[in-house]
Amino acid sequence: MVSIFFAVTFGAKEININTVWEAIFHYNSKLTEQQIIHTLRFPRVIGAAVVGAAFAVAGSLMQGITRNPLADAGILGINAGAMFVVTISFAFFPSIPYSLLMVFSFIGAVLSTLLIFMIGSAAPGGLTPIRLTISGAVMAALLHSLSSGIAIYYDLSQDLAFWYAGGVAGVKWSHLKVLVPVILITIILTMLLGRSVSILSLGEEIAANLGIRTTRVRLIGIAAAVLLAGVSVSAVGSIGFVGLVIPHISRKLVGRNYQLIIPMSALLGAILLVLADLGARTINPPRELAIGIIVALIGVPFFLYIARKGRDL
Repeated sequence: MVSIFFAVTFGAKEININTVWEAIFHYNSKLTEQQIIHTLRFPRVIGAAVVGAAFAVAGSLMQGITRNPLADAGILGINAGAMFVVTISFAFFPSIPYSLLMVFSFIGAVLSTLLIFMIGSAAPGGLTPIRLTISGAVMAALLHSLSSGIAIYYDLSQDLAFWYAGGVAGVKWSHLKVLVPVILITIILTMLLGRSVSILSLGEEIAANLGIRTTRVRLIGIAAAVLLAGVSVSAVGSIGFVGLVIPHISRKLVGRNYQLIIPMSALLGAILLVLADLGARTINPPRELAIGIIVALIGVPFFLYIARKGRDL
């Protein structure tokens, strides 16, 4: 709540706290400053919070289910799959409604996830955390290249710049009406999986001996992670590293119990993206940086640290 308050209050244009309060609780559409708060800042801040929670929970699920400390929707190519379908949608269906774009984005995330797991499992010895990471990185590179090629061929570079860099400037109230229920319901359902994911993260044999239906838990968890990542990409573009950094911090704070890691990841992911959006708007006003840049400045060093350490925190 504190981070949301600061993000709504501060920006390129200075607006006093009383005006912010009035815009939220007693909105007057005739006043320009209240329009800025109600129409521009408030929906983008709520969008940043919800999407940040979604990316973080998706990352925590992927790390727990695959037992891979480097698992993240961006690194594993899930975001790239969603982004690829978004690019195709802009090329062939330029007037597509947002609700349908969300569905297509989810389908792209599902297809890329299936390909990544198929590629990673094809080698002798089956799927390992390293093979999963490499397969995801290769698939992400391929899909990003294809997306860029389509964007250039159909002259969509300007339209897709927002989605490539990542940002919440385009989030409107109409988007939130679709986005918020889907993400919140999915996060709540993933909390019910917390105990099973905790046991599964200990190993396949241990989980099976304790009565966990490992295949079902894995499928449900991956489906939830793909849904969270896919719908988020449709709203804010491909923002990586949130799902990598936040679960590690959550485990440091609450231990290895995913009944606590999932809600903590949602909270910290929301805070990170809200503050990243605030930084993107205030570092060099009136120009605005992409949130993806701010998050990457945090995520890349953290990724290198985890990769060098070679084990979970």
